[in-house]
Amino acid sequence: MAPAPLHDAGRRGFASDNYSGVHPEILAALAAANGGHQVSYGGDAYTERLQEVVAGHFGPGAQAFPVFNGTGANVTALMSLLPRWGAVICAAGAHINVDENGAPERVGGMKLLGIPAGDGKLTPELIDREAWGWGDEHRAQPLAVSITQSTELGTLYTVDQIRAIADHAHGHGMKLHLDGARLSNAAAALGVPLHEFTRDAGVDVLSLGGTKNGLMFGEAVVVFDPQTAAELKYLRKMNMQLASKMRFVSAQLVALYEGDLWLRSAGHANAMAARLRAAVEDLDGITLTQPTEANAVFAALPPGSADRLRQKFRFYDWDAARGEVRWMCSFDTTEEDVDAFAEAIRADLAENIR
Repeated sequence: MAPAPLHDAGRRGFASDNYSGVHPEILAALAAANGGHQVSYGGDAYTERLQEVVAGHFGPGAQAFPVFNGTGANVTALMSLLPRWGAVICAAGAHINVDENGAPERVGGMKLLGIPAGDGKLTPELIDREAWGWGDEHRAQPLAVSITQSTELGTLYTVDQIRAIADHAHGHGMKLHLDGARLSNAAAALGVPLHEFTRDAGVDVLSLGGTKNGLMFGEAVVVFDPQTAAELKYLRKMNMQLASKMRFVSAQLVALYEGDLWLRSAGHANAMAARLRAAVEDLDGITLTQPTEANAVFAALPPGSADRLRQKFRFYDWDAARGEVRWMCSFDTTEEDVDAFAEAIRADLAENIR
């Protein structure tokens, strides 16, 4: 007999797309991969298939290195671009700078050069604030730029914006890394294939997301240069990101990206965020602080409102000092979830705003 769940399986909130469960199609893929024995450490049929799937999305020669999590993907990817004295230019609010507990610096040994970006997006002009000092032995050498798509503020780079950043970085001898934890949400919103705003736009290495889009665990580092791929073989092991039973990471990524599951799931999450925004944007007392371009809604609420709403719906403060919160939608967010939350917001504002 199957054990009873320890939680209310019908309850969903708006705190994070990491809160969601595993997509049923991913669970089925895990079950299908479970029989018999397969070669460990990536010598399995599922990791081999993943290479074909990734090449189909990003072009011939693209190689995928499955890893356990997003931090592991980002640190390993950035290490592949840098010598020991290298530095990475990023937005000050980037996940690598704010939410990875110093892992890029402590584990990767690199310096992060954060630049304030009000919408979460770098530009060539912003990059130039830290793109200097080459040849100065007293300064960590800026040798890579890292951007996030979609950004931590739910905003999107256009294809042309990424291409401009790549051209600018390459013109200074720097490489471009793209943190694609929510890459699928960006592609769904932009309506373009994955390669168009990554490899074709000049990205050198990317972190390919999975966990935020329905996987149990797992991401991948995707590279396009054979020399980088050769070095990643060792970096992944050194960073404790080499799975012995890699087939269970690769099988999930294959199930996500081989067909259209990645696009269906991300498109649904984006649509739920748009529905939530439309339901609350005209309410007195609420200010939407960022455009809703993927699956995130950012809003400023009156004092006390967030804490009252959190009694029924989980979500996080983004900037507590100004009452800004973040609401995330997932592949399993329903219209009923959104409508119930919007009604709770509406009721709280009506009752407490005088």
